[in-house]
Parts: sequence; C-alpha cells; structure tokens
Amino acid sequence: MAGRSLRMSRRSPDALITALMLPVMLMLIFVYFFGGAIDTGDGTAYVTYVVPGAMLLCAGFGAASTAVSVSDDMRGAAVDRFRARGIGGVAVLAGHVTASVLRNLVSTALVLAVSLAIGFRPDAEPLAFLAAAGLLTAYITAISWLAAALGLLARTPEAAGGFTFLMMFLPYPSSAFVPIDTMEPWLHGFARHQPLTPVIESLRALLLGHDAGSAPWVALAWCAGITLVSLASAAVLFRRRTA
Repeated sequence: MAGRSLRMSRRSPDALITALMLPVMLMLIFVYFFGGAIDTGDGTAYVTYVVPGAMLLCAGFGAASTAVSVSDDMRGAAVDRFRARGIGGVAVLAGHVTASVLRNLVSTALVLAVSLAIGFRPDAEPLAFLAAAGLLTAYITAISWLAAALGLLARTPEAAGGFTFLMMFLPYPSSAFVPIDTMEPWLHGFARHQPLTPVIESLRALLLGHDAGSAPWVALAWCAGITLVSLASAAVLFRRRTA
C-alpha cells in the first residue's frame, strides 16, 4: 500500500514539486526579506531561529497531499477492489500515511540542506540529533494520520485540500517565525499552548544544543494524542464511507 501511494505521487509531479519547494521558498523569503527586521531577543541569527518552523511548515504542506489522495481513493473504485482482496481499511490508510512520512522526510532533508547552505549551524550532540529526528518523525506521523482522517471526512479532493489549511496555518501563531512575546497579547495564550509550539521549541533546543526542559515530553504527548485520535477517527470514518 505504501509503494502504491508513492507511485501515485509520481503521477502528480506538480503537487510533489510544490510540496518540496514551497517550504524552501517560504524559508528563504522569511530569512532574506523579513529576517533583518526581526529580533529574536537572544542574539540568535534569524536563519537559526526559523529552521525548526520551516520544517514543520514543510510537513504541513506534505500532509495536505495525503488528505487529497485519500479522498481521491474513496471517490474511485480502488477501495472496493482492495476490500474484495481482503485488504482492510487500516492497511489502505497506513499505506498513505507511510508514504506521507517518507515524502515529508525527504522534503525536510531538503529544507535542512538549504538552511545549511544559507548559514544554519546546528550545535548538537549525535543523541540530540537523533532525538530531534525522532520527534520530527512522530509529528509527521501524527499530522499524516490527521490528514488521512480529514481526507475521509471530505467528499471531494478539493474539499480535502481545504480541510488541511489549518495544518499549514498553525505554524504562524506559534514560536516558529517570531518570538511569542512580540505578538499581540491576546494571542499569547493560544500561541504558547497550541500543539506546534512545544514541538518547535524542542527541535530548536535539541538542534542548537540547549536545554529543552520538559518541552519534548509535552511535544510527544501532543503527537501521541493526535495520532491516536486521528487513527481511531479514520477507522470509524472508513467504515462509514464503505458501509
């Protein structure tokens, strides 16, 4: 199922290129257009500050294509053929999610490579790098399952793409691109306690060799919760759509 989903990605090269390049372009825009006007408050170069947020933005764009492909599958006859061959709904959705994780890891590696080329200099021990990679994979898995559930909820691929807008928007009201203290006061509560902020703060601390405190555990709890709720919702929605 994962191989099938990856082969489907090759049929839409424009969507694949967009998912790969748009986060890179947005990172370059923030660094070169706005970075000179943004003070991170701790003397950190803006490119160093913005990379974790760009990684999560990249994952959001990649997950959007998962919702669209799941919705497209449900609209066609592919699911009926799979059921006739004894392939369950969870296996079909897990294939989409696995392919999404693999695509997102490739696009994240591209973002990291470009960030290194423009001045990002991580300063972490090997174990911290592995912890950052593990946390990022957990986040990508969580939003991929959420995207799969949204793809089942939507009746058309176009609607599925619209439903995933929130995942692409959430990095902005967080600590991804500017310190939370620089936002309007009424935004502080949401920005500090939404799911992406502990993920971003954890990645930033791990990659830069800083003390992450309890942020990684909070981030993992959010990822686990989103994954479990999304997986259960996807299973229920799949049964309803195929009943």
